[in-house]
Amino acid sequence: QVQLVESGGGLVQAGGSLRLSCVASGRTFNIYTMGWFRQAPGKEREFVAGTTWTGTYTGYADSVKGRFTISRDNAKTSVYLQMNSLKPEDTAVYYCAGSRGNRVIRTTMEYDYWGQGTQVTVSS
Repeated sequence: QVQLVESGGGLVQAGGSLRLSCVASGRTFNIYTMGWFRQAPGKEREFVAGTTWTGTYTGYADSVKGRFTISRDNAKTSVYLQMNSLKPEDTAVYYCAGSRGNRVIRTTMEYDYWGQGTQVTVSS
């Protein structure tokens, strides 16, 4: 099995920055693609950013493109989400996800492993 643990969430003012981290443990060789999703109250979980194992390919939701950056450190089996120029509409629980697929994946159903989530709150 694979365990994913997120950290780095918190409360920040609009325009501020946060860096989320996700550490994978267990049978991490099963993971090729990593992604970040978010879920606001009353809304469906949505794709934020994804990266392939080598980091060669990345993808972003239009709503965060140019503001968020996904990166990974395979030596530490970790993936990060640098979030800049945060807006109140970025407020959500952010989830790290891992997949055995080998491309940038934007749909929740194609991810095999999920973290427990970390709350990000952006005040206006």
